[in-house]
Amino acid sequence: MKLFALDMDGTTLSSRNEISPENVQAIKKAQSLGHKVMVLSGRAPESIREVLDRYDLDLPMGGSNGTAVFADGKLLELTSLPESHNQAIAEAAERESVPFKIYTTKGVYFHREWPARLKHVLDSGAVPDDYYEDENFGKMTFIPEEADGLQAFDNVQALLEDEELAIQKFFLLVLDPVQKERLQTALKAIEGVYVTSSSSFNIEVMNISGNKGNGLKIMAAYLGIPLEETVAIGDQFNDLPMFDAAGFAVAMGNAQEEIKQKSDYVTAANDDHGVALAIEYVLSSEKAAKEPV
Repeated sequence: MKLFALDMDGTTLSSRNEISPENVQAIKKAQSLGHKVMVLSGRAPESIREVLDRYDLDLPMGGSNGTAVFADGKLLELTSLPESHNQAIAEAAERESVPFKIYTTKGVYFHREWPARLKHVLDSGAVPDDYYEDENFGKMTFIPEEADGLQAFDNVQALLEDEELAIQKFFLLVLDPVQKERLQTALKAIEGVYVTSSSSFNIEVMNISGNKGNGLKIMAAYLGIPLEETVAIGDQFNDLPMFDAAGFAVAMGNAQEEIKQKSDYVTAANDDHGVALAIEYVLSSEKAAKEPV
C-alpha cells in the first residue's frame, strides 16, 4: 500500500482552477487498488474540502501547509504558532504594509486594507511583468470578501489577543521583489518559524514544525504506511519538506528547475494531467516490480 500526497494549486489543479477528469480517474484508480491518496496544500482546510466536494473526492488532508491534518472526519494534528511568533510576524507585515491573511482555527482572516495595499504596490511599477503571466497571480491577488469562513480584520492586535483563536499560518502577498527579500530576511531571523513560498510573490510563515513534510509523516503514521512507501507530488518550494520526507518525490513539469532537481521524477505540467501521469507511472512501476522475471 502506498500513500500519495498531492499538492493542490499548480499540481492537482489546472491553471483554470479545475481538477481534470484524468486526474480524478487516476486518484480513484489508486484508491480502488487499496492505496491512500491525501491532499497536502497551503490552502485552508475549508477551501480544500470545497474543491474536493466538487469532484466527489473523499480524501484525507493536510491544510495550511500541513499544519492542520485531518482523516476519517477527525483532526489528527494541529501545529500552531506561539503568541510571541504571531506578534513578531504581524509586526513585520505591518511595517511593510503588505496585504496579508491569517489562517486560524476560526477560519481565515484578511486585512481590511488588502485592496488599498494591493493597489499601492500595483501602481508603484515595482511588480515584474512576468508576475502578471503567472497562473497564481489572479488567485493570489483576488480581492477577498467576507464569506464562507473568510473574515476581515481592522486591528491585528485585537485578533492576536483572542484567546479562543490559534494561528497556523500567515500568508503575505509581496509583489515587490526587493520588499520580498527584505521581509524574508526579517522573518527568517525569528527563531522557531518556518518561512517558505508557494509562488514567486508570496511568503508563508508557520511554526518550525508546521510544514508538508511533517503533515505527510503524521498521515503515514496514522495510516500505518512506511515513509518509504509514500509519494509526494508538487511544484513549489513549500512542497520541498514533503519531498524530503517521502520515499519518492515527483515534480510537476511546470515547476521551477530547482524544484525538479530535488525530485526523483518529473511528470507533465498541471495543464497536461501531470498528477494522473505520475500516479500511473508509480502504479505501473510497482506492478512491474511484482511481476516475475
